[in-house]
Amino acid sequence: MAVFLGIVRPASHSLFSITRFTRQFSFTNNNSISISRKSFFRFKPIVTAALHSSSANAQSGAEVSANQSELIFLGTGTSEGIPRVSCLTNPLKTCPVCSKAAEPGSRNRRLNTSILIRHSRPSGNRNFLIDVGKFFYHSAMKWFPAYGIRIIDAVIITHSHADAIGGMDDLRDWTNNVQPSIPIYVASRDFEVMKKTHYYLIDKSDIIPGAAVSELQFNIIKEDPFIVHDLKVIPLPVWHGSGYRSLGFRFGNTCYISDVSDIPEETYPLLQDCELLIMDALRPDRSSATHFGLPRALEEVRKIKPKRTLFTGMMHLMDHEVVTERLLKLKETEGIDVQLSYDGLRVPVSL
Repeated sequence: MAVFLGIVRPASHSLFSITRFTRQFSFTNNNSISISRKSFFRFKPIVTAALHSSSANAQSGAEVSANQSELIFLGTGTSEGIPRVSCLTNPLKTCPVCSKAAEPGSRNRRLNTSILIRHSRPSGNRNFLIDVGKFFYHSAMKWFPAYGIRIIDAVIITHSHADAIGGMDDLRDWTNNVQPSIPIYVASRDFEVMKKTHYYLIDKSDIIPGAAVSELQFNIIKEDPFIVHDLKVIPLPVWHGSGYRSLGFRFGNTCYISDVSDIPEETYPLLQDCELLIMDALRPDRSSATHFGLPRALEEVRKIKPKRTLFTGMMHLMDHEVVTERLLKLKETEGIDVQLSYDGLRVPVSL
């Protein structure tokens, strides 16, 4: 069943280069057009977006065809993000990872863990967002224009911590300017939290007339498979600390578990024949009370046996280059394909 604002209902390449102060834009196909300096400023936003898109495609590490479904990693970090402000302002100690993360283009720069599923269909793409955390606006600002994402067809929530739901208010930009509303798929326990943290998005009786808050449709999910448009989503129940339930999700042969400290035995059958596993790995040395560390995450990879694994949710002790070199050796010694993800990574998938 689903709850809609208190009503119960069934759930259902480089394009061109420019030289400053010249009048001609050179395209890659060797054609050219002439534009006056005055007119250039009218085209500047388009030019900037195109160059940004080109840069992002080069960074993404994947070529994805127009009719191919894909995952886009909007964020791969912890709640406070990487770099940490406390590290950059520490006069007594230099944090090597945060120092690297402060540099443009660094794969150590990480925002709140989140992915976007771009489901390619003959009738057009659907965009499904998993989690909308505190830094969602910043992730969307960087990656939505770069990858041509405009509409959000659904948001699926893993749990109700701030790094998963803290950006819900920012969805107002979409429901005010792009689309009438956004469906939110959320477990009952997390919906109860939202009634407190985002009460004004659920009960609008006290909203001042004309206030442009997000228009959201809340669909309550259980731990049973459900359909988002025409994509089957299978919840993967896990523990995210003692007694705290979080959900991973399976779509096709891709399994996504972003926040986990233990996997119940009843969840393992749902992970069989997983081709791509996206798994929580907070730090390189050990687990915490609420997250897998790299050693435990690798144990789970050996148990689940996916074809490929990408780790996410990394803190500032996880140096992308250092850990990547370590993981590459596992392919040689054990034959397991494990890598770190990074913000902006695109991965083709079959759904």
